Amino acid sequence: MKATKRMMVLFVALAMVMTFSAPLWAGDAGKINLNKATATEISQLKGIGMKYAERIVEFRDKNGPFKQVEDLLKVQGIGPKILEKNKDRITVE
Repeated sequence: MKATKRMMVLFVALAMVMTFSAPLWAGDAGKINLNKATATEISQLKGIGMKYAERIVEFRDKNGPFKQVEDLLKVQGIGPKILEKNKDRITVE
């Protein structure tokens, strides 16, 4: 019984480590694609809460896909500081 319990704890710990470190070892896979991401995923960016994330998705739905990362500046409330904080974490490909 103790062995099973230890194995379960080890499995859960390993799963958590893999989940939270995925962006570190996944390279570009850790980037958020502004053309495919949900509002929840976009809200993980620095300085972007759910309200701004929803605006980004609405802008994308209304105007079509972002052609370049800098197009994010066209979304109301998103300025150069927010773009600069997240430039390495976002993509449009």
